[in-house]
Amino acid sequence: MRRRTRSNNMPPYLFLPAIYTLLFSRVSLSSSLQEVHVSRETTGKIAVASKLIWCSAAVDILFLLDGSHSIGKGSFERSKRFATALCDALDISPGRVRVGALQFGSTPHLEFPLDAFSTRQEVKEIIKKLVFKGGRTETGLALKHLLRGLPGGRNGSVPQILIIITDGKSQGHVALPAKQLKERGIVVFAVGVRFPRWDELLTLASEPKEQHVLLAEQVEDATNGLLSTLSSSLLCTTADPDCRVEAYPCERRTLETMRELASNALCWRGSRQADTVLAVPCPFYSWKRVFQTHPANCYRTICPGPCDSQPCQNGGTCIPEGVDRYHCLCPLAFGGEVNCAPKLSLECRIDVLFLLDSSAGTTPEGFRQAKAFVKRFVQAVLSEDSRARVGVASYSRDLMVAVPVGEYQHVPDLVRILDSIPFSGGPTLTGSALLQVTEHGFGSASRTGQDRPRRVVVLLTESHAQDEVAGPADHARARELLLLGMGNELMRAELERITGSRKHVIIHTDPRDMFSQIPELQRRLCSQPRPGCQAQSLDLVFLLDASASVGGENFAQMQSFIRKCTLRFDVNPDVTQVGLVVYGNQVQTAFGLDTHPTRASVLRAMSQAPYLGGVGSAGTALLHIEDKVMTVQRGARPGVPKAVVMLTGGSGAEDAAVPAQKLRDNGISVLVMSVGAVLKEAVRRLAGPRDYLIHVAAYTDLRYHQDTLIEWLCREAKRPVSLCKPSPCMNEGTCILKNGSYRCECWGGWEGPHCENRVLRGDAPMAHSFRREPTGRQQPTPSQQAPKHVGV
Repeated sequence: MRRRTRSNNMPPYLFLPAIYTLLFSRVSLSSSLQEVHVSRETTGKIAVASKLIWCSAAVDILFLLDGSHSIGKGSFERSKRFATALCDALDISPGRVRVGALQFGSTPHLEFPLDAFSTRQEVKEIIKKLVFKGGRTETGLALKHLLRGLPGGRNGSVPQILIIITDGKSQGHVALPAKQLKERGIVVFAVGVRFPRWDELLTLASEPKEQHVLLAEQVEDATNGLLSTLSSSLLCTTADPDCRVEAYPCERRTLETMRELASNALCWRGSRQADTVLAVPCPFYSWKRVFQTHPANCYRTICPGPCDSQPCQNGGTCIPEGVDRYHCLCPLAFGGEVNCAPKLSLECRIDVLFLLDSSAGTTPEGFRQAKAFVKRFVQAVLSEDSRARVGVASYSRDLMVAVPVGEYQHVPDLVRILDSIPFSGGPTLTGSALLQVTEHGFGSASRTGQDRPRRVVVLLTESHAQDEVAGPADHARARELLLLGMGNELMRAELERITGSRKHVIIHTDPRDMFSQIPELQRRLCSQPRPGCQAQSLDLVFLLDASASVGGENFAQMQSFIRKCTLRFDVNPDVTQVGLVVYGNQVQTAFGLDTHPTRASVLRAMSQAPYLGGVGSAGTALLHIEDKVMTVQRGARPGVPKAVVMLTGGSGAEDAAVPAQKLRDNGISVLVMSVGAVLKEAVRRLAGPRDYLIHVAAYTDLRYHQDTLIEWLCREAKRPVSLCKPSPCMNEGTCILKNGSYRCECWGGWEGPHCENRVLRGDAPMAHSFRREPTGRQQPTPSQQAPKHVGV
């Protein structure tokens, strides 16, 4: 019975091996593919570039086509398609490119020798008619057959190229015959089809392997890769000289089947020691496919596309149409304009000279981009009734004025001349170019007096100057030229030195980004100086260093500067009040905040401010402003922002840090403008913890910092203020905030809205307080405490 029982229980586990064998036989153990990691745009460029490469050198090219059963008819047809696509780039003729084909399976079969056909059309037609033969994959046998020589070839007198199109699953050895062919000077390309075995393709291919292993499933990519390698050997050339071969990251991926433990389950096992059947845990496995990636570099040729210059503006999308054409998909608001551009025009009366860097540091490509920008700009903004006139000059070692300002018939004429400007190379002498432009750049367009339009130089450069630029730039600005600079981020500091202001610099992140800056350049060319804080109330006091360390001539420069700044404000008792204090051998209030109620009278008084000479003390001058200028009795208005702008040469500032901080603590902003080549440490301390400081190299450069000063003043005019800072109460009165207003509580025999009136003898010695109403009315209120009054 026991033996029968064991016999009845044995079959389940005896059948287990058969079940596992069945599972294994249904799993495909591996598959492969290759993928080039590029954007869709680059993929399109690769496809276009493959049609721009042409091979016309004398060379013998033999296709070795795998026609075995492992390939199959479908992959064989794709092999033929790749071969015919490659022929489109070959100048097939008896004296130049010769093409032959050999198919192999179990045995090699010559389809046609290298000298059989003399035209590209004939070769393509015969390749299309090749018949799939099948058989084993005897790649090694086919290679040994070719060791006798390429059939119909020119016996090695010209370069010989063998293109093997196979799945790499040879049933024989291939390493030795492949090595022997390569030793004889034959260049071998291994092109995979279907799911190729990459290790065999790498064995077949010539060095460098990455440039000689391709995948025929992606016809245009493989064609580009093969022709790119031939281009580096000078066997092929591109129609566009700007085309270039670049390395792109790619992966050869293998899909491998991995076994993974799924769980354990009971199974039955027999035991030899006992006549029994045991239940034991048995493992069960699952199978999954994972990609094993092998990174590599794929070398492909790309050519500049019609959309590289980003011609579509305002969010438009550029759609390439072939090699050199495109169209723009525009947002609704810009659909009616060319390249989605808004209608731009230079309505202002202006003379503009574009100064293009043509030095070796810019490179021919950068110079071409600069010319393209200027061309696009003039096409966009110039019209028949435009009041603006344009000129173009280039420079490296010397300046060349290609188009003097205004000396062209019409815009197409200007564009034609612009296209013909050659690239010079040579050193980057920007300073020398600025000097020459200042004297001769505007030609007959230069006028004098009130009849002269605004003159602007727009500098486009990508390389640092190899000569001194500060002096020539100062000279140009002194001749009333507006300098604007365009360049990349690396050029920002130098362009700011040249133009004198960061407001006059336009930075682009990429040369192709320049075209999106056309509206910004148009705005800056025609923009007028912005008004100051026209609607903001402000009590503003200028403090000028009139000591001997400054000198009379430089003091006059400071006077001119503050007069120009005052023009940006609406001076009247309800908006902006302006006062002026000078210091040298003494401190003197030239005029107080409430002295001059109009801008015209303020400007006249500024011109009449005295130069004092002597040794000045900035600290004493700041204390003077706190005690005798920024006070209610001298015109300061409670609840109005207050600012002091101090212009100094730096001498006499050693005692000024504490008084300046005292003003700030009382709600009065203090900005220091220090003039001189070296910034003194005492001035740094004077600027305070928030670094309220503008450093100016020379007195003649003050005007270039006017916008910065006005921005700071407008920002200070908008900040919240306290009605009790600085305190409007005089004679030690106390300012008390209440319900959006304030009142002054007076002591020691004083009364009035601001404790400005002494109590007459015989009056009660009690304290008085006056509440300041928002409308300006003053209401007396009883004091909660009456200090003692000491009679006289």
